[in-house]
Amino acid sequence: MQGAPALQKLLDELERLPGIGTKSAQRIAYWMMNTDSATVLRLAEAITEVKSTVHFCNRCFNYAEGDLCEICASGKRDEGIVCVVAEPRDIAAIERTGAFSGVYHVLGGELAPMDGIGPDDLHIAELLRRLASEDVREIILATNPNVEGETTAAYIARLVKPLDITVTRLASGMPVGGELDFVDEVTLSRAIEARREL
Repeated sequence: MQGAPALQKLLDELERLPGIGTKSAQRIAYWMMNTDSATVLRLAEAITEVKSTVHFCNRCFNYAEGDLCEICASGKRDEGIVCVVAEPRDIAAIERTGAFSGVYHVLGGELAPMDGIGPDDLHIAELLRRLASEDVREIILATNPNVEGETTAAYIARLVKPLDITVTRLASGMPVGGELDFVDEVTLSRAIEARREL
């Protein structure tokens, strides 16, 4: 944009965000230009604060501000059931259902050999250490119902079977090729309740 290099810089940065194209970047930038300075400063401060204070939970790799995330620190969750998910956003999707009262373990992705993501790139070793040191009765493999998610679930199930821990998978009803973050609460709640043993 000629004559406004700062605005062009903002547009360029906004377009780098996932799901934000040129038109969306323009709408956001023009909103920022037309709103009051205090609102824009609050947004900038929120972004800076989250980047400086939020990190991964030492236990489950969910987002946390302390050593443990709110779920791990709760003391009111059933720690004998661990729901294994690919990303922290999957926890939010499951929590919205109100159907799960256990704890979580975030893998940090799913196996994707074609993209160079193998077992050592995920928090699988940490999961196995947790299972060896904690009193876990069941793990629910809640990876996405796509090729990568199914591969990851099968790989983890094979590792966990000898540990005498029940291994279950979310039931069908979730769209194949979909992502947990986009599944409605009712479908996801039913999938949790009707999970099956692997």
